[in-house]
This record gives sequence, C-alpha cells and structure tokens, in this order.
Amino acid sequence: MKPHLTSINDIAKAMGVSPSTVSRALKDHPDISEATRERIKSFAHKVNYRPNALALSLKSQVSHTIGIIIPEIVHHFFSSIISGIEDIAYSKGYRVMICQSNEDPEREKMNLQALIDHRVDGLLVCMSKNSNDPGHFISAFNNQTPMVFFDRICNEIDTDRVITDDFNGARQITSHLIDCGCKSILHLGTHPGLNVGQERQQGYTQALKDHNIEPDPGLIIQCDTPADVIHKKEQILNLAGSIDGIFAVNDFTAIAAIQLLQLKGYKIPEDIAVAGFGDDPAAVIIHPTLTTVEQQGYQMGQEAMQLLLDRLKKSSQDQAAQVKLFQAELKKRASTMGA
Repeated sequence: MKPHLTSINDIAKAMGVSPSTVSRALKDHPDISEATRERIKSFAHKVNYRPNALALSLKSQVSHTIGIIIPEIVHHFFSSIISGIEDIAYSKGYRVMICQSNEDPEREKMNLQALIDHRVDGLLVCMSKNSNDPGHFISAFNNQTPMVFFDRICNEIDTDRVITDDFNGARQITSHLIDCGCKSILHLGTHPGLNVGQERQQGYTQALKDHNIEPDPGLIIQCDTPADVIHKKEQILNLAGSIDGIFAVNDFTAIAAIQLLQLKGYKIPEDIAVAGFGDDPAAVIIHPTLTTVEQQGYQMGQEAMQLLLDRLKKSSQDQAAQVKLFQAELKKRASTMGA
C-alpha cells in the first residue's frame, strides 16, 4: 500500500486555513503574521511534512538531482567514482540517483528513461560493455540533456568525458612483464567494441612491438570476468605451457587466472607472471599480491561531476566538449616480481 505523505492541503485542512496561507507561511512570506507562520511551521514539523520535490522541479525546471548510470556498484573502481561524484555533488547542493545496468543494454535504457522521467538536471554515464546501439543516449543528448561520460564512453556523441589513459596503462604493464623476462604474453581482453578494451589491447600490442616481439592473435582471448576464466579454462590451460606471462584487462580476471593456474600446479610468477588493471583492494589480498595499475577513481568522479556542473551553467550544448585524461600508475607486486 502506498504511504500517504502529508501535503500542504492536509495541513491547511487541519489548521483551518487556505493552502496558499500554508505555502506562504512555510516560505516565511511577510504577508503572513509571525504567530501564524510559527504555528503552521510547528505543525508541519510535527507531522513530518516534506515538500514534493518532483512538483517543485516541474515548476522550476530544476531538480538539483544528478543521475548516475554505472555497470556495477560492487566494483571498487565504480564505487570510488561514485564517492568522488557525491562529495562534489552534495557540497554544491545536489542529490544523486544511482542506477546499475548490470551490463544489460535493456536495463541501461530503462535506467536512462527513469532518470529522465524523474527530471534529473544531468547525467553521468559509464556504458554497459554490451551496448551495441547507443541510440538511447543519442536521443537524450539531442533533447538537450546534459551528460558526461566516464571510463566507458560513447564515441557517437561529442560529450564531455573523463577517461583513464588505458593505452599507456596497458603499455606500461606489458613492458613491465617483458622487463621481468616474459616473451610470450597472453592477453585476457574485453569486448572489442569498448573503448577501454580497444585501448588496453592496443597498448599491449604496442609494448610487444616496442620490444621487437611479434604480436600473436592467438594470444588474445576475450575473457574479462572470473566467470569467463572458468568458462574458458581449457583454452587458457592449453596455452599455459607455452606462455610465461598474462596481462588481464582487469584485476578480477587476473586473480581468477592466478587461482586457475595455481590449482594446476603452476607457480606465480616463476612459471607464469600475471598482471591486472585497476588496483582493486583484492590485489593486495591475493597470494601472490597482484601487479596492476592504479586508476584514480575518486578523482575521476570528482572531475566528472565538476564537468557536469560547468555544463549546467552553460546555456547551450554547442560549447566544445572537454576531455579529462587520467594517467594510470604502475604498482609492481609479487605476481610479476617474486617474493
């Protein structure tokens, strides 16, 4: 049963005054006597009256609410970004509404429409890796909805965006593996349509070329979750005897690969060195600790929110889009360097 929220009409009826009197009293309008104002405000407090935010936003066309769409909250990187967004948002008088797509394009579309229906002032978006048709975002953008993309961006829209230098992060990781003696490095990559997947694979390939190692397409597998590692374990294990390194597109996949190899008797890093991407807290819990690169999630979230605030101050979407690029920092640990 839907709860009944006390309205201005309810207060007016209970106190024997008009709704307009209640409204003006709650706004400290000078036309209402101080005694009446205090009496009405005291009663409103007693019955837990709260203004109807949706009605106010419809009237003013400003909701002071920001919508966030992310793939999953469970990932440390995304939760760090949310923390950065919220700290800036709340300091500027904004609230946030957070939606998860769970990597489902249909849910992503529903999330987008729900946020628009709730009259959010702007959107902060990290796309689902399975989104092949960005039409819903293009439509929202064409309807003048301010939006900033972070991490996974929509190349079809010229929007403000906050991204990691995935290319150089992957190049650093792969070069480090080579410096550790690796000559045959397996890349566990992500969906080829994702900007982060493309950039990290290109960084991996470039590092091989930098060291005069011919890239082998047979050493690139689309495998970006622990579930994928289990599903493709035979393929990975068939390659394990001929490789000496693994660069995984994220830490969770790298950790799952370590666990799979250890179960089969491989020593990390003596037999196969393993590196990830992201510096999740789990990277220092796994044994051996995981070499990875740190993404500045909190700072990226702050920057994304600030870009959106700047965009909301502008009168036109025609202003040139800004791109904020964050560098990834290499974290050398035992999974590549030994004890």
